[in-house]
Amino acid sequence: MKKLLHIFLLLGISTYAQDVPFNCDYSAYLFQYNDVYAVDLASGNSYTVATDITEGNINAAGYNPADGFIWGSLTSPQKSIVRIGKNFNTTIYTINELPESNRYVGDINTDGIYYLKGGGKTYYTIDLNPESKNYTQYLGTDNLSENINIHDWAFNAVDGNLYAVEKKTNILYRINPENGNVLSLGVIPTLAGLNYTYGAVYFDASGRFYVSANQTGTIYMIQKVQDLTGANAMESNLFAFGPSSASNDGARCPTAPVAQEICDNGIDDDGDGLIDCEDPSCSGYSGCPVLEQSTASSGNAGGLESNNRLADKISKRNFNRTKSSYKFDKSTAKLVSKTSLYGNMATSRGALQLSDFVPLEVINEDVVIESSPSDLVGITNATNVYSVDYIRKDEAVASVLVLETTSGVYEHTKYICDRLLGAELLSVSTIEINEQQFIKALIKNIDGSLEFVLSFSVKTINNGNEYGVESHWNLDKYEDNVGFYNFQIWSNSLDDLILLGEETIRLMEIVKPISNYNNSTAPTVFVKKGTYHNGLLNLEIVNTNKSASVSFDGGLRTTETDVLDYVSTRIDLNGNYISTIDVDAGNLFDIGFRIGDGVETPDDLFMSDGPWGYDDAAPSTEVTKYTVETNYDAFESDEYPVERNISLEATTSEYIAAYRALTPKFNPIDLTAYNSLKFKAKGTGTLIVRLVKESVENWETQYKTSVSLSADFSEFSLPFSEFESSNGSPLEVTDITSLVFTMLAENGTEETKIMDLQQLRFSTSETLSVSSVNQDELLNPIAVPNPMQTRTIIHFTAQQSESVTLAVYNQMGALVREIPFQAKAGKNEILLNRSNLASGLYLCKVQSKITQYKTTKLLVN
Repeated sequence: MKKLLHIFLLLGISTYAQDVPFNCDYSAYLFQYNDVYAVDLASGNSYTVATDITEGNINAAGYNPADGFIWGSLTSPQKSIVRIGKNFNTTIYTINELPESNRYVGDINTDGIYYLKGGGKTYYTIDLNPESKNYTQYLGTDNLSENINIHDWAFNAVDGNLYAVEKKTNILYRINPENGNVLSLGVIPTLAGLNYTYGAVYFDASGRFYVSANQTGTIYMIQKVQDLTGANAMESNLFAFGPSSASNDGARCPTAPVAQEICDNGIDDDGDGLIDCEDPSCSGYSGCPVLEQSTASSGNAGGLESNNRLADKISKRNFNRTKSSYKFDKSTAKLVSKTSLYGNMATSRGALQLSDFVPLEVINEDVVIESSPSDLVGITNATNVYSVDYIRKDEAVASVLVLETTSGVYEHTKYICDRLLGAELLSVSTIEINEQQFIKALIKNIDGSLEFVLSFSVKTINNGNEYGVESHWNLDKYEDNVGFYNFQIWSNSLDDLILLGEETIRLMEIVKPISNYNNSTAPTVFVKKGTYHNGLLNLEIVNTNKSASVSFDGGLRTTETDVLDYVSTRIDLNGNYISTIDVDAGNLFDIGFRIGDGVETPDDLFMSDGPWGYDDAAPSTEVTKYTVETNYDAFESDEYPVERNISLEATTSEYIAAYRALTPKFNPIDLTAYNSLKFKAKGTGTLIVRLVKESVENWETQYKTSVSLSADFSEFSLPFSEFESSNGSPLEVTDITSLVFTMLAENGTEETKIMDLQQLRFSTSETLSVSSVNQDELLNPIAVPNPMQTRTIIHFTAQQSESVTLAVYNQMGALVREIPFQAKAGKNEILLNRSNLASGLYLCKVQSKITQYKTTKLLVN
C-alpha cells in the first residue's frame, strides 16, 4: 500500500509540473520552428528559453486569458494544436476538423476562443476555455470579408478586436472576430515603403500594437489602435531592434503593460539601459531626432585592426595622415555609376574586381563615390581594398568596404574596437538575408551618430567552384589559412543595411553559386561601453539572458614595446540586466579580451590607448634604440595623464621625431580645462614640442615651442601661451590630436640624438618653469611624520604592481616588524603603527624583487 501511495504521489507531482501557466507575465514569446525565445519589447533583446519543445513546428501562437497558457498550431502531428506551460512542458490535442497544413495565424480572446487561419479568407474557431463543456472542441468555420495577406494577428483587450498588418501594403487592419468583417485603418506611416513579413505581433494593456518585421527584427509600435477609424491620423514609430526570425509567431498576454521611455527626463524609464533620445522608441518624439537622420561615417576611415599585432604600423599610418593634414574630400572623390555590365562584370570582362561585388541603385542614393582606404594595404593582412560611400542629400548614409585577404579573415570588425574608444553598442541581434541569419549591431559612434553594422566574409569552396559564406562575432571562428572576400557594411538605416546586404550576396551568386552558410549567433551578454583610466577597466555589461556570471579572459601589453601578458578572472552579474563593473587591469597600452557565460556566443573587445611612435621618414635617420616604459609616478587628480614614458636614440643628418596620439585614432581632445603641458626630459640639444590641432591643415603652422635638454632629467612646465604658430594666431586647445617631439641635426651633419621623456601630463598650472630632477629620489622612501609618536606613513614609488614587504630593523640590526603590502604602479603608502616599538632609531626597508629601494631612518619618540 505504501508503494502504491508513493507512485500516486509521483504522478501527482508530475501532473502538477506540467500544468504551470504563464499567468500574464510581461515577456513576449517568439516561437521559431519548435524553439521559444523570450523578447523584452522595451529593449528588443531576446534569449532562448526552450528548444525542441515539440516534434512539429509551432505557429499561430496565442496567449489564452482563460487559462494562462500559450497555445499554438502544430505541423506534426497533423490537425493538432498544443498547450504550452511556463516550464515549456506541452500537451497536444487533435482537432479533426482542421486542415492538415497551412495554419500560421492565430490568437485567443478573453473568453478562451482560439481563432486560427492560414492563407485565404477561411478561419477556424476552437473553444479553449477549461470551464466550458466544449473545452478543446472545434466550434466552426467562418470567412473574412476580404482576403488579406497577413502572417499573424493579435487580440486587443481594450476593444476585443483582432489586428494585423498586411505584407507589402503595410496596411493595418481591424478584424471583427464575430463576423469576419475586415476594416482598413490605413498604411502604418513608419512602415510605408517597406517590404517585410510581419510574423509576430503583440498588444499591451493600453492598446498599443507591437509589430515585428521578420527579416530585420525591428519592432514598430502603433499607439491606441482602438481609437483609429480609418480616416483619422495614425501615430506610429520605431520601438526597438529585436531578432530576425522565420517560420515564426508571437504570443503575449494582452493585458500586461510594456515599459515606456519618457524621452526628455534624463532617466532610463523602461530599464533597457538607454536614456531619452538614445532609446529607439524616442525616435522622432519629444524633440529627439529620427533615428535614421545621422550621417554615416566614410569607408575611407574604416578598416582599423582588432588586435595588437599591427598597432605600430596602424599608428604610423594615422600619424602620416595627421602630418600631411589628410582629409577625405567627398566633393572631389571619383563617382561610381551603374553600367550595362553591372551584375555581369566578372564574366564579361574576364577578370574579377572587388567593385563587382558593390551594390548600386538599391537604397535610393543620389550618388555613390569611391572612398577606398588604400593605405591599409601593406600594413594589414588585406591585399586589396575597395570601398564606396552612398550619398543622399549631400550626406553619407551608408558605406560598403570590401577587403581581399589571402591567409585568413581580415582582422578588424567595427564593433570589436570602438566600444572602448567612446562608442557604445546599443543592441546586437540578427537580420535575415537569403533565409539565413546574420548578426547586426547598432553602434553609437563617438560623435553621437548611429550606425547599423553588418560583417561577413566569403571564401571559395568545392575546388573553387562555389562560394561559402561565414559570419561570426568572434574572429577565431573563421577558417584559418584560406583567402576571403571580407565585407563590412554600415548604414544609418537598418532597412538600407539589409538591402545592401541582400544585393551584395546576390552579386556574389552571379559569379559563383553560394552552397554553404556558416553563421554564428549573436552574443547575449555583451559590453555596451567601457573606459580605461588609471589601471581600471570600467565596463557596462548588458546581460540579456540573465547569466549569473561571466568569465573574463584577455591578453594585455603594458607598453607598446612590451610582451603580451594573459589575465583571467570571473565577473559576477547576479542575473542583472545592466551591470557596471571595474576590472583591475593595471597600467596598460592595449588589451584584447573576451567575456562569456560558457553557453552562448562570447563577446570580444579590443582597446588600445593613444600610441607612442616615432617618425624616421628622413632618409638619413636610423633609430638605434626605442623603448616604452610604464610611468613610475602617480598623477594628480586634476591632471590629464599621457601615460607611458619613452626612450629614443637615433642617428640622423636631418631629424628624428617621437609622437604620442591622445586617442588610438588620433581623434581630437578638448583640453580647455587645462593650462599647460608638463613632463620630465633629458637628452641632447634642443627639443621642439608641438601640440597638433586637427583644424590646422598646414603642418608648418602647427603650434610649437622648444626646450633645451641636458644629460640629467629636468622638469618642464610649458603654459599653452608658450606655443606659437607661424601664422601668429593664439592657440586654442579645443581639438588637440597628438604631441610631437622633434630633434633637428645641426648644420645637416650626422649626429646622435637622444630623448628620454617621462611623466607627461596636462596641468591646470599656468607657470613656465624648468627645474632639475634627481632620479635617485624616486628610490628613496620617506616617512611622514618623522619622528613619529604613534604612527607614520612610509611613502614610496613603485615601478609596477607587485607584492612588497616593509621590514623594520632596530639599531642592532634585528628585525622587529614585517608588513606585507600589495604595491601598485606609482605612489604608495604603507601605514606603520608604533604598537610596542620602544623609543629610538629604526631602519625601514621596502623589500622588492624589482626595485632596490634605499633604507629610510625613522626616529620614534
